[in-house]
Amino acid sequence: MVNPPELYHRILDVPKGTSPQELRAAYKGLAKKWHPDKHPPSSKPEAEARFKAITQAYEALLDQQENRAVFGACNDARAVAGEGRTGSFGAGAGACGAARMARTRSDDFCMRSAPATPAREFAKVYSTGNTGGRRAFAEFSSSIMRKAPPLERALECTLEDLCRGCKKQVKFTRDVVTKNGSIVKKEVSQTIMVKPGWRKGHKVTFEGMGDERPGCLPADAIFTVSEKKHSTFKRVGDDLVLKAKVPLVSALTGWSFSFRLLSGKKVTCSFDDEVICPGHEKVLKGEGMPIAGRLGARGDLRVKLEIVFPEQLTDEQRTGLAEILKDCT
Repeated sequence: MVNPPELYHRILDVPKGTSPQELRAAYKGLAKKWHPDKHPPSSKPEAEARFKAITQAYEALLDQQENRAVFGACNDARAVAGEGRTGSFGAGAGACGAARMARTRSDDFCMRSAPATPAREFAKVYSTGNTGGRRAFAEFSSSIMRKAPPLERALECTLEDLCRGCKKQVKFTRDVVTKNGSIVKKEVSQTIMVKPGWRKGHKVTFEGMGDERPGCLPADAIFTVSEKKHSTFKRVGDDLVLKAKVPLVSALTGWSFSFRLLSGKKVTCSFDDEVICPGHEKVLKGEGMPIAGRLGARGDLRVKLEIVFPEQLTDEQRTGLAEILKDCT
């Protein structure tokens, strides 16, 4: 289990022994980043929890630094008292007393300004060695470091959606903790702008919009792109694959066929001056899927041709084909 001082340093992302000035600077930067007023409703619950934890850690570390300053003043006074002169002990006691008085005034001011700050109460019971206090602090530290498991859903997209891009409205139900601590179901609606070129497995995350659990940061809602099977095309990375069946006579004498791309554009493939061999593949450059993050870039369209042979021939057909093809190599 992480000790409280280590937890505080981890929350503020500062090393042990950080000066008060550096500590203040770290706190200001994090407080500015996670102030709830600067976050949209989707991430505001997480921002509130983090902002609270940052403030508590900062106050607790300030308390620890004040404690060290007071103890250091007392130790210095005792060291002076031990030098052996008769009046030195009284002088040392006076210095230590002054330090204690300064500490008392500081505590009084802090408690008046923030009497119910949880971090001060946890620090106080922890420093006394109170077992119940340690347990309470452990619960507190684990809660600010823990996040509820994500709420995961599939985002079904057609190849057309992933090629052209589109807007999808998604609805889901999440658990919400009420003010009295009970959990209720709440339906949520979010808009997802599908970008051209997204692939199967791409994740869209709504921070803090998942299920809520008492003592935890709100979970994230994660939507993972799933790809519906297409009747004509198959996606392979950024390329598209189209399979076409060619009759044997067309493969030998010439053939052409037309189809529409996912964008709606009509394309014609012609094989008038060539013999189509088994396994033949024609590549149409730049007619595949858009490449995400690269404006205007696209994959290729690979047209794979499958030759359809006749299942049976008559004797006359066999004789005719043999005569026609006898000189072909």
